[in-house]
Order: sequence, then structure tokens, then C-alpha cells
Amino acid sequence: MSSILTNNSAMVALQTMKGINMNLNKTQADISTGKTVASAKDNAAVWAISKVMESDVEGFKGISDSLSVGNATLTVARNASESVTKLLTEMKGKIVAAQAENVDRSKLQTDITQLTKQIESVVGAAQFNGLNLVDGSQTSINVLSSLDRSATGVESSSIQVTAQNLSTSAGTALTGTSLGVVTGSPAAGGGVGTVTGFTFQGAGAALASNANGAVASTTTSLIEGDAIEITVGETTGRYVVKVGDTNDELAEGLREALTAGGLNGADFTLSTSTAGTLSITNNTNVSTAISVAATRGEGGLAALGGIDVTADPAGALDDIEGLLQTSINAAASFGSAQKRVDIQSEFVGKLTDSLKTGIGAMVDTDMEEASARLQALQVQQQLATQALSIANQQPQGLLSLFR
Repeated sequence: MSSILTNNSAMVALQTMKGINMNLNKTQADISTGKTVASAKDNAAVWAISKVMESDVEGFKGISDSLSVGNATLTVARNASESVTKLLTEMKGKIVAAQAENVDRSKLQTDITQLTKQIESVVGAAQFNGLNLVDGSQTSINVLSSLDRSATGVESSSIQVTAQNLSTSAGTALTGTSLGVVTGSPAAGGGVGTVTGFTFQGAGAALASNANGAVASTTTSLIEGDAIEITVGETTGRYVVKVGDTNDELAEGLREALTAGGLNGADFTLSTSTAGTLSITNNTNVSTAISVAATRGEGGLAALGGIDVTADPAGALDDIEGLLQTSINAAASFGSAQKRVDIQSEFVGKLTDSLKTGIGAMVDTDMEEASARLQALQVQQQLATQALSIANQQPQGLLSLFR
């Protein structure tokens, strides 16, 4: 039966053309965007996986930056250690020369003193972005090195680098109010304790350099390299005194040390709003004690101050051997750590490339396949258009029945 109201052939041709046009639009979108999965509606599972991997790629970019900063910091520390080793080697040559009887040991001692000052200058200047790994102000640092994803979530991991103390500071234990005065024991439910009243070696309110009159072996005031430990309950924070520190900076340093040590911010509120004072408010239901202790920093090159070829040339030769070994060990330690950071940096770069390749394999368009598919669909579109045209002409044939 033929009908002028229902053209089944045209409807079939029309549906075929709609399917071809839909596939053609998708293929053209794949080619123009370069992605076969450009949004969640294209393939929700693959899109979700690719977005997680893309976030990891961004994370590894940050890790790469962290490794670069860590590498630069270690480069400074290693170069400083190697420079100190070179200066100590030069000093050893003068000490060896002083073993002879017919030399002017006083002039050699003058050279040794100047070399000692140069070593102190190198150690003091060996900082990168404020971080010095050779002056005793740090015990270790963590260099962010990886992003580890598992079924339970994501965790970061770090490379721990041990700092080396090549300073020349040494002295007796600290006692008395120079450590700071502890006032009050924070009672339960809002009790407040404070730590204040630190004293410094040198004139003025700030800590003077050890070279400005501080005698490490006798003074009990705070000097460069001294370590202050504050304990609140079971948590201990450690801060190393630096040149130029004030009471305000000591209080803030102790606050940061307690926070870094894991003191619960909900249980204890730490405030440095009062000048030179660290206030500790106890928010728990248990009274908590506060204690402060300090130790005099003792640098690995502390024996440099006792080298005197005019009085004991043989003893000076024994001392310089130990000092040389200390600086060599420090340089070797930094070199090993830097090598590890370099290896990790190279691995992170390759891992990032692998992640990008994996993402591309999931979502990128296969351009060769898309090109072939586009040409095939264009031919199909032309044929479908022709078929629809033929189907639309069929009702015209019915007119001949009425002639």
C-alpha cells in the first residue's frame, strides 16, 4: 500500500541521516578539541580518572619546585663545607710550617687567626632563602619529594637532610634568668602561663654576634647557636638562637617550635601579642606544667678558637686533623643528600611525563583514525542525502495513477 501521508522510506532515510550527522559532529569535535573524552558526558569513568591524574601532575610540578629549592639549599651548604675544607687545608699547611724551630710562629698564628675569621664568615653567609644548614641553627630539614596515592588517599613524603654544625661557638651550660622566666602554671579551664625575660650577650635589645665580645666559654647570657627548649605538658619545642634575635623573635620562635612539635592548638592557645612574651592558655581540664631549658651550642669547629701555634704547635697539628675530618664529613653528607635529591628530581620528571602519556592515551583523539572516520562519515552523509531525496520523490509517482 502506498500513502501520501506516511512515507516510511523517507523516515528511515531521515533517521539514518540523523545518526550519521551525530557521529559526524562528534568526530569533528574530537578533531577540533584534540580529545575524544572532553567532558564527563563523553565517558564519565575515563574523564574522572583523567582528572585525578591531571591533579597529580599539578602536584608533581609543585614537588619538582620543592626539589629545586632543596637542591639549591644543599648546593650552598655543600659549597660552604668545601670552602671550609679548603681553608682548613690552607691552615694545616701553616700549622705544619710552625712545627719547624726556625720560623716566626707569631706571624703564622696571625694568618691562622685570619683564616679562622674567614671560616666564620663563610659559615655565617651560607644560607639560601634564610635557611643555613652549617651554622648549627638547624638539626635537619625535610625536602618534599613525592606524592604517594593509594586506595585510602594521598600522602606526601620527604627526603630528610641532616644539617651539619660547622660553627666555632662553644661554652658552658646556661643557667639563671637568661633562659627566660616562667610565670604561672596553666591551670585547667583557661589558666595562663607566660615565658619572658630572656637576656642577651652584647649591648642593646638584640643578640650581638659572637665576634662582638661574647666569650662562649664563660658567658651565661644567650649567644648565637644556643638551643632553647620549652616543654608544655608532653610536647617540647626547640629553637636555636640566631644573631639579631630579640625577645619578640625568641617568643615567636618558641611559639612556632611548639606548634611544629605537635602541640594541640585546640588544647592550648599560644599568643605573642605582648612584646617579648609567649603566653600559653590551657583550654583543657587538666593542669599543665611549663618548663624551659637551654644548652650552649657547640659547633663542630669549636676547637679552632684554641689553636695556637706559638704555644703548642704539636697540639695544633692534632686539632686541625680532627677539624678537617669534620668539614670533610659535612661536605660528603651534603653531597650524598644532594645526589639523592637529584635522582628524585629526575624520577619525578619522568613520572610526570609518564602520567601525561597515560592521560593522553585515555582522552586524546587518535587523529589518524578520526581522519579516516571523518571521510567515511562524509561519504555516508552524501549517500543518506541522496537516499532521502529519492524517498521524498516516491509520492510524486502516485500522481500518474490519477491521470
